[in-house]
Amino acid sequence: MTDQEYNPHTDDLLDVLIIGAGPCGLGVAARLKETTPSALFTDEEHHRYHWIRRHGRRVAIAGKKNKSKSKSKTKCAQSCTDKLPPSPPSSPPSSTESGASAEDDSGSGSEYNGRPKILTLDIVSDTWLGQWHRAFQKLEIAHLRSPMFFHVDPGDRDGMLAYTQETGREKELGEISGCVGKEISKHKQKKRLARQTKNRGVIGDVEVEIDERDRKDYFTPSTGLFADYCTSIVERYGLDCPGLVLKKEVVDIQYGEFENDDWGKGFTVKASDGSVFYARAVVLAIGPGRTKNYPFPLSDEEKAAACHTSEIGPLPSLRVQGLIKQRRETNVVVVGGGLTSAQIADLAVRKGVSKVWHLMRSDVKVKHFDISLNWMGKFKNYEKAVFWSADTDEERLQMIQTARNGGSITPHYLKILKQHILNRRVSIHPRTSIIEHKYCPESQTWHLTTNPPIPDLPPIDYIYFATGMKSDVNEFPLLQSMHRDYPIETKQGLPCITDDLMWQPDLPLFVTGRLAALRLGPGGGNLEGARMGAERIAWGLEEMLENNNKRRESETEIDCFCGLGNRYAKLEVD
Repeated sequence: MTDQEYNPHTDDLLDVLIIGAGPCGLGVAARLKETTPSALFTDEEHHRYHWIRRHGRRVAIAGKKNKSKSKSKTKCAQSCTDKLPPSPPSSPPSSTESGASAEDDSGSGSEYNGRPKILTLDIVSDTWLGQWHRAFQKLEIAHLRSPMFFHVDPGDRDGMLAYTQETGREKELGEISGCVGKEISKHKQKKRLARQTKNRGVIGDVEVEIDERDRKDYFTPSTGLFADYCTSIVERYGLDCPGLVLKKEVVDIQYGEFENDDWGKGFTVKASDGSVFYARAVVLAIGPGRTKNYPFPLSDEEKAAACHTSEIGPLPSLRVQGLIKQRRETNVVVVGGGLTSAQIADLAVRKGVSKVWHLMRSDVKVKHFDISLNWMGKFKNYEKAVFWSADTDEERLQMIQTARNGGSITPHYLKILKQHILNRRVSIHPRTSIIEHKYCPESQTWHLTTNPPIPDLPPIDYIYFATGMKSDVNEFPLLQSMHRDYPIETKQGLPCITDDLMWQPDLPLFVTGRLAALRLGPGGGNLEGARMGAERIAWGLEEMLENNNKRRESETEIDCFCGLGNRYAKLEVD
């Protein structure tokens, strides 16, 4: 990669503008640079094509004479290899390898070697996954919840596993125990559920069989390993060029005819700092929503002793840290039943808080992943087929709600919380809600009344609301022009987009992530959904980008060299 900064001017026309530099945004950018995605090609075909692109110019072709012109077949094959566009290999090449220099993927100019001209705007950071990494560091999360095949690499489903083995970092993997192996009998399931339900409202996930041969996939990577793997993806596809990700807040998106007659129709995107960008297509990778779920609204005064986890600052808060240093008793309430609530409770105890009172609206639900195991194991294709073949979006919405079933924590964190309970540092209260609250500014403490009542609940020094965000596409200010000019139907805030994840047919505003759940399924908001969404969006973009014909010709040349398809197709292109 050259050091030249990618700096599109506001009067340039972009092919694709991505809003959001999180996993979904990175997944789309990487997929647009990948010509042989693993979703369409087998691993064997994928690695062969990469080998041809990397070594095609230097390959020895059978029957070729050194000092004479090749005959027709050899000439066709040599012509193909001479024109092969450089493509990133499945692993970063060394700087000494000829024909694979970083300059081949330079990010300057209107196109990246035939790939679309893209730019990414992010409200939080000017780097990929800036907000993602910041959240994991703030909560000191050691491992992801996702298995090894949940990632944003479009080139290889087993890419993270291969990267782990290549870098010798197997020790950074944590096994997801209890979800691989033989199916648990119905009798044992009933006994286990009865025992767990009796134990303070804890409900476990009904186990289904995941093939023993897939055990290698059911490990969770450390946050450091996942971050480094994502960095390798960014470098491989030339997405680390300075200026390719800009820290800007988008405030408006409009679609229509450009003033420049040569451009036709497209998007005008305005940022809060006054800058304007023009693009043929826009991808929304902006997360679930803006509205935070609170059990009760907070006044400005009350925000001094409470916060939503999306706005979490120092943990514990500065005042609580001061009390801990003075060796005074401290009490913190965590509201929520998801994994984040368990992580906050654990971190607060480890940081010295005397006791954490963990309040949940429902039972303690224990699941390995944020969706049910039947969407992960041997029956996942059946579940997805049923989802995609549903007659209405209402049916799909019901399937999403059933598969996700609210917040849940992993068996690993349940074990951690149980240890804190034994040490009297954590108290879990399922099916409990706050019905009355009073904040005292003088003492900066809360007096809470709950249903059912919690005996001897002391004054609370701080409240963390790990209650999630409301997914509602109607609440995004940047989409108000689109709602006005191109209204769209929604189901409980989720947009009814097309199967290509487009806002409307022939309107290339693409939506990915949790907001695309009605098309991607219950996993639309996780890493697998990011990868699936990127694939769908790439299919939709393929037909509209200007360089589509060039790419098609290049692919025909590769097929000719590889002996695929109709060998006379090259004559038609010529």
